[in-house]
Amino acid sequence: MSSAQDPFYIVKEEIQDSIDKLLSTFHQWERMPLDSGNQLHLTKELLASCESIEWQVDELDKTIAVAARDPSFYGVTQVELDKRKRWTSNARTQVGNVKKSVITVKESNGPSTSSVNGMRRELMRLPNSNQSDKSNQYNAQDNDDFISTESDRQQLLIRRQDEELDELSANVERIGGVGLTIHEELLAQEKIVDELGTEMDSTSNRLEFVQVVYLHL
Repeated sequence: MSSAQDPFYIVKEEIQDSIDKLLSTFHQWERMPLDSGNQLHLTKELLASCESIEWQVDELDKTIAVAARDPSFYGVTQVELDKRKRWTSNARTQVGNVKKSVITVKESNGPSTSSVNGMRRELMRLPNSNQSDKSNQYNAQDNDDFISTESDRQQLLIRRQDEELDELSANVERIGGVGLTIHEELLAQEKIVDELGTEMDSTSNRLEFVQVVYLHL
């Protein structure tokens, strides 16, 4: 079976796409200021993505374990099995590193950091009492423009993240369907093997019976 037809590689590509998106989002998250609305939103998204990908890799590992019971029956070599195990191990490490980094930052953010950032945001909105009224009007207008622009940017980013989450959800459902198909195929093949073994036992018993009959003729 070619790689393009092998269910393992179909699922692998889906998971790799999810990992690539996870890493891209993670790098974006790293550049964001702590405790910002976008950073908190991405933190939740990253942790959810990590959980989803880890589940997908676990399911893929289960199919590898089944194939490892009888590699020749499933048409895979030991070298191929080792290659697949290395890939799932590397995938799990990548996701684990992202998850660990996000959780570490999330748990290290105390109230003081949040308060400082909150004060900084409030100060940006306050006019300078030492300036003239005209300057205050200009500053207030500039602040309003900044807030409006920043709000639009955040809404656009959140909308984009929601779209990525929808796409991730669709990928999870598709991967789950492929994984279920693989599982059902493996069960069907095991059933065929069991039935074949039963038929062979029955045939063997009949042959032995015939031989006994001929011996007594």
